[in-house]
Amino acid sequence: MKAVIVEDESLVARELKSKISAVADDVKVIEVLSSVESAIAWFRQHEQPDILFMDIQLGDGVSFDLIEQVKLTCPVIFTTAYDEYAIRAFKVNGIDYLLKPVDEAELKRAVDKCRVLIEKTSYMHADLQQLLQAFTNPIASKTAYKKKFIVNFRNQMIPINTEDIACFVKETILFLYTFKGDRHVMDFTTMDEIEELLDPAKFFRANRQSIVNCDAIQGIRSHENQKLTVFLKDPLKPELDISREKAPSFKKWFDS
Repeated sequence: MKAVIVEDESLVARELKSKISAVADDVKVIEVLSSVESAIAWFRQHEQPDILFMDIQLGDGVSFDLIEQVKLTCPVIFTTAYDEYAIRAFKVNGIDYLLKPVDEAELKRAVDKCRVLIEKTSYMHADLQQLLQAFTNPIASKTAYKKKFIVNFRNQMIPINTEDIACFVKETILFLYTFKGDRHVMDFTTMDEIEELLDPAKFFRANRQSIVNCDAIQGIRSHENQKLTVFLKDPLKPELDISREKAPSFKKWFDS
């Protein structure tokens, strides 16, 4: 990801650039700008970065002057020694508000927050392109489902291919299980968000707490009340319950 820093103190800018590199080695700082005037000129001539790190009080004004003159579409992480601008910052693309000196752990959380937002936005843009294609060429149009999910693993962001995912289960928090039995915490907040990104030919919403891949199913037990229990292949442990109302559609899906 490409990043730009707007900071009028060169020492602080170098320190922030070093900290960004330390907590997110995939983020490359492509420009450091030292004033509102230079920032306005730069943004009028260049494509916007993926992330903008911006001090608020600069030598020739406040960074909100940049926002008033340039239509920013990228997420902004504000870095400042003052906290009186916090509310205003979150009204103008502000993803996070970090007080100086910037703590590396807080910086990493802010960058990860941007990463999730960028990923979701990219899929929203893909959905819009797909909709336009469907109107212009409905025969050629095909639904594009999510090919991978990004998860946190040992303080790193790693991709998990969707074809390697056995199920999604919401316990206290939301987890992704792979066919190998590995469990990863998801950044998504609801099962509805995930369900919309999956191919319904491969994944079934078993209940409010779970979505299962058809290739992960070892067997199914029917109950007298017409409910079903789905058993997953080893080494997966979860057993998924399917309600009486959903049982007919599940049987039809699994047999297709």
